[in-house]
Amino acid sequence: VQLQASGGGLVQTGSSLTLSCAASGRTDSLAGLGWFRQAPGKDREFVAAFAWSGLSTYYGPSVKSRFTISKDIMKKMITLQMNDLIPSDTAVYYCAANYGAGVNWYRSDIDWRAWGQGTQVTVSS
Repeated sequence: VQLQASGGGLVQTGSSLTLSCAASGRTDSLAGLGWFRQAPGKDREFVAAFAWSGLSTYYGPSVKSRFTISKDIMKKMITLQMNDLIPSDTAVYYCAANYGAGVNWYRSDIDWRAWGQGTQVTVSS
């Protein structure tokens, strides 16, 4: 699968922003799609994921209650609605595809096998 992320930008603290990720190619073997982020000098951080089959969603602790992930199977797309943005949300956000299995598929680093190009989100104070 190929992934194309879009929607980043520069916003102020407390603002909202929506990221989108469009998938192309075969998606029948996907466990799910998700978002990661990486700030300068920091490790990559799991943000959110949506199971490709079913309605299960997963969030990283720092974004839970502020971010919402959604999916459109027909369009092969996921969206990340980010509310109440704070400066520590500043990072490059990457869309990724997971080909794992089991209830903890999203926790398996090696199963995140396809990545989009990244989109910059900057939150000013």
